[in-house]
Amino acid sequence: MRTDRSTMLAVAALVGATLFWAGNYIVGQRAVETIDPLSLVLLRWGLALVPLLVIAQLVERPRWREVAKAWPWLLALSAFGILGYNLFLYAALEYTDAFSASLVNAFNPALITLAAAVFLRERLTPLSVGGVLIALVGVLVVLGDGDFGSLLRGGFGTGELLMLGAIAAWTAYTVAGRRGPRLPPVTSTAVQAAIAVVVLAPFSLAAGGPALPGTGAALWSLLFIAVFPSVLSYLLWNHALTSIPPGHAGVFLNLITVFTAVFTILAGEPWTAAQVAGGVIVIAGVVLTNLKAFAGPGVPAPRLPATPGRRASRSGRRT
Repeated sequence: MRTDRSTMLAVAALVGATLFWAGNYIVGQRAVETIDPLSLVLLRWGLALVPLLVIAQLVERPRWREVAKAWPWLLALSAFGILGYNLFLYAALEYTDAFSASLVNAFNPALITLAAAVFLRERLTPLSVGGVLIALVGVLVVLGDGDFGSLLRGGFGTGELLMLGAIAAWTAYTVAGRRGPRLPPVTSTAVQAAIAVVVLAPFSLAAGGPALPGTGAALWSLLFIAVFPSVLSYLLWNHALTSIPPGHAGVFLNLITVFTAVFTILAGEPWTAAQVAGGVIVIAGVVLTNLKAFAGPGVPAPRLPATPGRRASRSGRRT
């Protein structure tokens, strides 16, 4: 009974984490209307840094000298995950809607599976290959709005291209994290956030920034992004991983797209049948790629390098 209760709480934590990460897309789309992507990333992680450091110290009690020795990996992870992914994401939201961005992002688990096979020599089964191809078809449906010919005639839109850059950055981040040393997850996140703030601050100041929220709505958007997807999602995700294996938990990341779709519909934002169809195809392909993650406890779960990607702890969470 106790195990069942802990599992139920873990599932609830996973749902909460993905709910907040989905909110990052919706609220991020509003935030970039008044805050440029560079300023948004700087302010987001600048605000999240202090609570992350406090939580890391209280909960994980890291050995900071050992953490400092891993600085090359943390620098690379921050460059790909905190900086690369988020800058591409918020830049994409200046040109495309949150729903379309989340649909392109849904292909990330399949892309990571493919990259892990190429760079980490992880086994790629025929089922996984089929899942990756199906997910790719779904992405093309979304990018072409159901018309593959339009991709040949006009190519991708700016927002979609930037989102492809975002998932490429997160794929590199995840592959690098798989090779790096194991570090406490919240501590790793906090250090990467600190690196991002130090790197971005001079560029932002040189550009006359950072651009502060000009309206009450923009301020609340920034605070939401700094607190919920940046801090609380990580706490919920890491709590869940104490009861659920990372491979099983990684499948829950598909809820980000589902929740974003629900938020889009509830907000009365426009959506198309091609977006819905493409999203269903992408998620089906990703689930097929990671089918073993649905297996019972008697079957070993694959080492899923999940997207929102794994920190240096390889725990499979996203920013």
